Amino acid sequence: MSYGLPQDIKKWLEPENMIMLYASGAFPMADENSIINWYQPKVRTVIPLNNFNIPRSLKTFISGTDFVYKANINTMAIINACAQRNETWISKELISAYSKLLEFGFVKSIGVYQNSILTGGLYGISYKGAFFGESMFSKVPQASKCALAVLIKHLVKNNFSLLDVQFQTEHLKMFGAVEISWKKYQLLLDKAYKDDVVFSDEIKI
Repeated sequence: MSYGLPQDIKKWLEPENMIMLYASGAFPMADENSIINWYQPKVRTVIPLNNFNIPRSLKTFISGTDFVYKANINTMAIINACAQRNETWISKELISAYSKLLEFGFVKSIGVYQNSILTGGLYGISYKGAFFGESMFSKVPQASKCALAVLIKHLVKNNFSLLDVQFQTEHLKMFGAVEISWKKYQLLLDKAYKDDVVFSDEIKI
C-alpha cells in the first residue's frame, strides 16, 4: 500500500522540495493522466550493498562485451529514453523537474555505450550515502542489467550504504533485492545520511 503526499502542486517539483521529499523516503510518479503523486510504500525494496548478487552469466557477459560505461554523461538523454515507453510514469513535467534537480547535482546516471552510441542506462537521485534508483532502459540485450551491475559496484566503491529500488521485480531479485519494513528502511536512511560520500564521475569495472 502507498500513501500519496501533496500532489499536483508545482511547488513540490521545485528542487529544494523534491530533494526534501526524496530524503524522507518518498518518490514521485505520474499516472495515466499525467497527475503526479508522491508515494511512501509501507514495504520498500533495496539491494543490500553488503549482500548483493551479480549473476554469473552477467559477469561473463560483462567481461566479454564491448560496452563502455560512463557516469553522469547525457543524463537527460537517459531520462528521456527511460520515458519512451507505451506506458510510463515519467511525464513531461517530471522530466522538466529532473532537469532542474540535475542542475543542483542530485540526479546521477550510468550510461551504456556501444560503438559510441547510447544503448542503455539508468538514473536516480543521489543524496549523501543513499541512491534512489528511478528507472532504466535498454536498446540492446543486457544493457540495462549491465548498467545496474556497474551501478552497484560504483556505489560500493564510493562507500554508499543504501540502494533503494522502490518495488520488487523478478529482474531485481537476480541482484539480491529484498523487501524490508518501513521501520527498517528508516534506519537505513538514518545511517546513509551520516555518510559524507560522493557519486564519482569516474567508473572502474
